[in-house]
Amino acid sequence: MITSPSNPKVALLRSLHTPKGRAGAGAFLVEGPHVIGAAIEAGIAPFLLLYEPATLARTEEGRTLLDVLTQISETGQMEALEVNMRALAHACDTQTPQGIAGAVALADVVPERLRARRRGRFRPLVLVLDEVADPGNLGTILRSALAADVDEVLLTSGSVDPYSPKVVRAASGAHFHLPIVSQQSWEQIAQRLSGAPKTAQILLAEAHAARPYYDVDLTQRTALIIGNEAHGPSAQARRLATERVSIPMWNGVESLNAAIAASILLFEAARQQRGKRASE
Repeated sequence: MITSPSNPKVALLRSLHTPKGRAGAGAFLVEGPHVIGAAIEAGIAPFLLLYEPATLARTEEGRTLLDVLTQISETGQMEALEVNMRALAHACDTQTPQGIAGAVALADVVPERLRARRRGRFRPLVLVLDEVADPGNLGTILRSALAADVDEVLLTSGSVDPYSPKVVRAASGAHFHLPIVSQQSWEQIAQRLSGAPKTAQILLAEAHAARPYYDVDLTQRTALIIGNEAHGPSAQARRLATERVSIPMWNGVESLNAAIAASILLFEAARQQRGKRASE
């Protein structure tokens, strides 16, 4: 059992709290039985897991994961090591660890690999995030994007790192299925949207736009841009957009949280797509 916070395995997970550490290790931190269980279920096994059995055994999800760890560790697919809570707390980003933390290789979630696994149907919606800065917002948006069957997510270079621990926790497993392309310039985004399949429309979500979001055909190839929480969309986003859409609101409410607004628009697209498939 690992008991020291200075143990090299603990130090590795600790290093994944920072962008520099993630880049150096080629990995990102995963915490808690839900996110780690989602990775394993998706066929993406963390290459290192540190766990404290007593804490895991307190929940049904944790007990299930303990059984899975026993089976997988015997195959040699991953290194799973017991630790005490002092060492685990040092490795984790959360203040109250849920009994397990690990490292997933960034190479296992590159967009090309995830796209290959998702082949099978046309997904018309691309999500562009314009300097979304809050980790909780980004994680929630990624979770909604997966639930709404978005094709891929493009993040501008001013956006928060999608592999930071807080984003990974909030996304609740979306990283293991949804292609995410980060650190994109607007030139790269424009090139990507003009490639095959060519984007028919580029919608910018804006609070005071005249056209309501439900009045747009979201079954054709569409890019949806969500702007920064505090400053709204950038000048580059405005130039690239072919249409602006809003979410009509009552009682003097001017705007919504970025994650809520994005989710409303994404699920309208999903609703329209289901309706089209049902009528075909």
